[in-house]
Amino acid sequence: MPHSGKAMSAAQSSPGAKHGLRVVAIGGGTGLSTLLRGLKRHVDPHLSTSPQAAPLAPAISRLTAIVTVTDDGGSSGRLRTEQGVPAPGDIRNCMTALSDDEALLSQLFNYRFNGGGLDGHSFGNLFLTALADVSGDFAQAVHFSSAILNTRGEIFPSSLCSNLQLEAVMRDGSRVCGETDISATPGGIARLSLAPADARPLPEALETILNADIVSIGPGSLFTSCIPNLLVHGVADAIRESKGLRVYIANVMTQPNESTGLTASQHIGAIFEHAGGKVFDYALLNSALVPPELRARYAEEDSEPLFNDLEAIRALGVTPILGDYLDATQFARHHADRIAGDLLELPERLRREKQTRPTTP
Repeated sequence: MPHSGKAMSAAQSSPGAKHGLRVVAIGGGTGLSTLLRGLKRHVDPHLSTSPQAAPLAPAISRLTAIVTVTDDGGSSGRLRTEQGVPAPGDIRNCMTALSDDEALLSQLFNYRFNGGGLDGHSFGNLFLTALADVSGDFAQAVHFSSAILNTRGEIFPSSLCSNLQLEAVMRDGSRVCGETDISATPGGIARLSLAPADARPLPEALETILNADIVSIGPGSLFTSCIPNLLVHGVADAIRESKGLRVYIANVMTQPNESTGLTASQHIGAIFEHAGGKVFDYALLNSALVPPELRARYAEEDSEPLFNDLEAIRALGVTPILGDYLDATQFARHHADRIAGDLLELPERLRREKQTRPTTP
């Protein structure tokens, strides 16, 4: 699939010209922030008050990120315990990824203190926590912080529950609680759940899903970034009822412990099982080869390139779409612009394929 790099004309990028795409990206961790960094270059300028170049085509009229808040390690975990706020770390990363100015404000929000009572805390996490206390509402704190960073999209925590906890039943039958311990436990996860089980999302988050042109899930850790969002009450149902294309963005590499040995179809199967059924129809999969030296480095940590078992994916009712999505500059991660471009071009690609498909006599 070609990757579009052309800026739209003023007429094409205006809010009234075909309205642009409404995109909802669901996930967490570095995977979601990487995707958002690519998507923001397509956001229509009317969403931002600062000067910026015309958006790349296809243009986005509304970009929404729905972000997991189950992290219980590091700065986020300490603030959850001590201040009673949802985990702010992944949300902070998404805000900085969507910021117009990643040079200064983003550096400030990502600044991590070293030593003293603030050791290990990031400024952005502390800022969100303080603003939540002042406003009395964590969602409002995220909104105000996004305005300060002049983000090119909106961000919703998957739930406002401050004590949301992941619980896992491992393949050997043992139980492990907490995202940090689950990720560090070998042996494989059989089943994941949330406590409390009735955690609810923001109504606005459900509304954006229902009215989106594209809903994406991933990339990100299978059991600690992708699936937790789908366990929040009503989210999986909203995705199934969405009017838009529903797309899974598969990881480039497996994750030690969490997805060791799992193929792409097994990632998809685990998501469908936890979501109570099918929640997407397409999967974007990296087909580029990971360089041998980088592959060897990952193998030392029991991580390998995700195997694309295409027929097994199709058997799940999902259409695989292959592309060169690899950024191997330092790590084996997604190339933000290429994955964002192909995701946004998917509706037009499917429309063209439908037009050229032979009709049955």
